[in-house]
Amino acid sequence: MNKYAMQYGTYMGIFWIIKFTLFPLGLSVPFLEFFFLILTLLVPFVGYYFTKMYRDRICGGFINFGHAWVFATFMYMFSALLTAVGHFVYFRFMDNGFIVTSYLDMLHAAGKNQAVTAGLGSSLKQFEETINALGNLRPIEITIQLLSQNVIYGSLLALPTALFVKKRAAFSMEDSEEDSKDDNNQDENKE
Repeated sequence: MNKYAMQYGTYMGIFWIIKFTLFPLGLSVPFLEFFFLILTLLVPFVGYYFTKMYRDRICGGFINFGHAWVFATFMYMFSALLTAVGHFVYFRFMDNGFIVTSYLDMLHAAGKNQAVTAGLGSSLKQFEETINALGNLRPIEITIQLLSQNVIYGSLLALPTALFVKKRAAFSMEDSEEDSKDDNNQDENKE
């Protein structure tokens, strides 16, 4: 099971890394931010698809809830680990404060709008303090925070995935009668 969770987790992790590259780009190009959100909403469906493929190709078409949940949780965990590498590379070598600066610029632009300031005056100040605090985090701290979030969200997403993917083997009355006859014959042979 771990082998396949790693395999599908790698595919999911590559999907997440591609999706993540759209986030900073989306701060400059709104369409890419929208595309990032669409891909984020697709994550549970991709997880369902991979778990269903595992059920059908590896488990012979049948899987119980617990097995499906563990597989999906591991798959999300492995994808979160791979994505953490992408996050660290981005925040360590490429970001240079771009995301924090972009958010601060957005807050300052919103602060100049009197309608926004009237409704969110104190909240804007709190948002600015929060963003400044995030800007003081080291790349490894940001990466660990994102990794933790992805693992938690993944294990939560694994619950509905497992509910939808679980499938029990068909049980017919004829199979039951044949099994009980075989058991009786084995008992007679033992005596």
